[in-house]
Amino acid sequence: MAKKAAKPAPKSAGKKKVTPVAKSPRASAKQSKPAAKALPKFDEIVLGPKAWTKDQVGRFKEIILTRKRETLEELDTLKESMMDVTTGEYVSESSNYSLHMEQGTDAMEREKTFLFASRGSKFVNQLDDALARIDAGTYGMCKVCGLLIPRERLEAVPTAQTCAEYKNTNIPCERGRIALARRKQQK
Repeated sequence: MAKKAAKPAPKSAGKKKVTPVAKSPRASAKQSKPAAKALPKFDEIVLGPKAWTKDQVGRFKEIILTRKRETLEELDTLKESMMDVTTGEYVSESSNYSLHMEQGTDAMEREKTFLFASRGSKFVNQLDDALARIDAGTYGMCKVCGLLIPRERLEAVPTAQTCAEYKNTNIPCERGRIALARRKQQK
């Protein structure tokens, strides 16, 4: 006897029909992923923060005021050594007791004292400018690229207006070059 060929099974016969099941709120909470935190922007990572905090600015102001007070005390000491306290005139050597070589040494010492006083006055003016920048909200920003000057530099040189690399080479630092290039692209 000849065998009859078996009919192929219908395509849906091997598969089970799945009915959707309502998910409980508890089950959906397990399956859903927590919202991902927003990744920091490129600018924040590479270029750093845009401004100093109030605490940091307060610390810088404290450093500046301390340096100003110390410099003014040094200037007062120099002024006292240059001026006769009783007459208010510059101290001059007594020609009766000084020899020619001593007069030259005295003149050099006076010149050096005037140089230190001039340098101290200039530094006080720079400190006053830094305090004005604090009041204006621009303290600690590089005047070349607009980024924040590193904290370490401001602590060492509170009157700094540029990054150390620019100060030494006249070329902006790497972060500064990136910031300048991004600004140029935005224009």
